[in-house]
Amino acid sequence: MVPPDPQVIALALLLDLIIGDPRWLPHPVSLIGRVIIWLDRLLRRPWLDPHAAGLLLMLITAGSAAGVTWLLLKALSGLHPLAGFAGAVIISSTCLATRSLHIESARVATALASGDLPTARRYLSWIVGRDTDQLEEPEIWRALIETVSENTSDGIIAPLFWLMLGGPVAAMTFKAISTLDSMVGYKNERYLHIGMASARMDDLLNYIPARLTALLIAAAAALTGYSASGAILVTRRDRLKHPSPNSGHPEAAAAGALGVRLGGAASYGGVPSWKEHIGNPLLPTDEGAYRGMIKLMYVSTILMAAACISGAFLLRGIRVSFL
Repeated sequence: MVPPDPQVIALALLLDLIIGDPRWLPHPVSLIGRVIIWLDRLLRRPWLDPHAAGLLLMLITAGSAAGVTWLLLKALSGLHPLAGFAGAVIISSTCLATRSLHIESARVATALASGDLPTARRYLSWIVGRDTDQLEEPEIWRALIETVSENTSDGIIAPLFWLMLGGPVAAMTFKAISTLDSMVGYKNERYLHIGMASARMDDLLNYIPARLTALLIAAAAALTGYSASGAILVTRRDRLKHPSPNSGHPEAAAAGALGVRLGGAASYGGVPSWKEHIGNPLLPTDEGAYRGMIKLMYVSTILMAAACISGAFLLRGIRVSFL
């Protein structure tokens, strides 16, 4: 097999930017989600320690995603080198979420800008974990900026990072872990133990990308007329205020760049929650701040893609056992 291909990275990102994740097209994450649901039920046995069950859930899901991706690319390459290359591009593009993140968040923003608060709340509930049925306009804008900043890291920068290091197999393995975390990585009665391994692995795989995202947002701010110094200062001050060991970095960078304050009250499954404030309320958290976040997302993506393509060129001399 060949090392990670810079052409695959470039074309995968281009494909993601052009078509995103159309609803009519089957997506690997949907299949991974069904596997997780099936394994979650299968592994819940009285005689099996829930921590061990969680470890098995993580290993089987990630191993299956890696194995299926490797076998598919091997088979396609056996048919024709171009088939293998095209398969690598398509698979890699499904690991990226640039266009879909913009589309899904813009749907909320459009409804909110038109004054349709109930529709904005409903669309927001599709992309965030918090309760949305009682949120007012400023809270919805805040939630949008928070989710776009977080997902810039784990939905764009992190997949590009792993795509550079290990090609489509590594990127799809990361995607499987990320899906696991979003489905079972909760600290509630049902998932506290069985989801622990997946949550910890997700934290580990996102550790470097989250910090890279903060740096990229600061660089993007400098290129787009926002506050690079604010991004750096707020990141240094507030990055550890988030409950997640990683999410606070991109959120703090975005808050500092945009001059807004994130965090505060929220509700999850009817249970009130409070997150420490991140950033300074220099400017209102409104449509302008959201549009600024989208600009930062796109510029950060382009900067990361350029770095990953360059990195892949350097890694072409290193033999690896996966695409």
